Amino acid sequence: MSFESLGLAPALLRALAEQGYAEPTPIQAAAIPVVLEGHDLLAAAQTGTGKTAAFALPLLHRLGATPQRGPRRPRALVLTPTRELAAQIDDNLRAYARHLQVHSAVIFGGVGMGPQVQALRRGVDVVIATPGRLIDHMQQRTVDLSGIDTLVLDEADRMLDMGFLPALKRILGALPASRQTLLFSATFAAPIKALALQFMRRPREVSVTPPNSVAQRIAHRVHPVDAANKRELLLHVLSEDSRRQTLVFSRTKHGADKLVKYLEQAGLRAAAIHGNKSQNARTRALADFKGGRIGVLVATDIAARGIDIDQLPMVINFDLPMVAEDYVHRIGRTGRAGADGLALSLVSHDESGLLRDIRKLLDQDLAIVEVAGFEPSAPLRLDAGAPRPKQGQRQPRPPRQGGAAQGAPRSHGHGQPGGGNPHAAGNRKRRRPRRPAAKA
Repeated sequence: MSFESLGLAPALLRALAEQGYAEPTPIQAAAIPVVLEGHDLLAAAQTGTGKTAAFALPLLHRLGATPQRGPRRPRALVLTPTRELAAQIDDNLRAYARHLQVHSAVIFGGVGMGPQVQALRRGVDVVIATPGRLIDHMQQRTVDLSGIDTLVLDEADRMLDMGFLPALKRILGALPASRQTLLFSATFAAPIKALALQFMRRPREVSVTPPNSVAQRIAHRVHPVDAANKRELLLHVLSEDSRRQTLVFSRTKHGADKLVKYLEQAGLRAAAIHGNKSQNARTRALADFKGGRIGVLVATDIAARGIDIDQLPMVINFDLPMVAEDYVHRIGRTGRAGADGLALSLVSHDESGLLRDIRKLLDQDLAIVEVAGFEPSAPLRLDAGAPRPKQGQRQPRPPRQGGAAQGAPRSHGHGQPGGGNPHAAGNRKRRRPRRPAAKA
């Protein structure tokens, strides 16, 4: 099958040829005709299989065929859970529409609203937005959603979870009822799917892979390790090939920052990306990683959705995700577009329950390989009563310098025992007594 056989406009075919697109992926071949026919759509496919083009190409085809006369107002709205994904979709839309008179604007928080307001006033056909910032514009009446005839929810399962649902309901209330609604995601849990059907009209369903499946070319490996020795094991793995680009996932923002500091002290070029970082810092870190200026990007699940990094060889789960479905999204950053990838997880005993959930979701075993010198003091438990960390639980601190923690094996990895934590109790500096103030 070719893109020509899908009936796309010549201007789109020209742009695709210029970018080296030869033939549609399975999700594109299945979804594009359904969208062009005007149906609502639930589309599920593995990450890295071209879902953005699957909704962007038919959307641009329809917008290009009926150019607006007079002042432009948005006719299509694309909602995404993260700023990075919104910016990436906007880049893709601009590339596909380079020979069309279709204009887009990207709206997300963390930056000033002024340039966004100016872009909306100039007139756009497509708005790509995160929910929070879009509501800011709605409140200030700087965006007009009355002309939206197509709504796209990218990474729809995340958009429909409880965190985004109140904002999403508010946005849906401002949209025309007679619209086309498209939902794209790698995973669709049954409750999320049931919720989606409440605001869709007899949607068609397209699924080109089994639910919650991952690319066949991704190898899965688990290194069991005591929580106190995780950082040293991570450094050991990264030091095996310091030139290899690696995306590392941390459960918390604070944990991500601590990991970056630790890796930089060991001589590796690293940066963190999470919700507490300014948008400029997040954009710079991602650009430096994609450009090869840093070798390790440590991220929270903000980077687990939709971020496209060419030829990323490995993803490491420093902490397992609390929700098993997030594992699918995390490791989907590697093994994209038919390339090989490695998903490596450093798993402590208290994460046994999370690992069990992931194995159950994927319906496959993950190879468990102990690393010499980092053997755990307690084996992983994968039965029904396996332990799991509590939400927000921090990893135990490394043992004090000069001795291992009671019951834990002494580390044989890089650096000092216990990871050389400068904030460990044995390394804290004593405060000097405050001198009395000088009399006037």
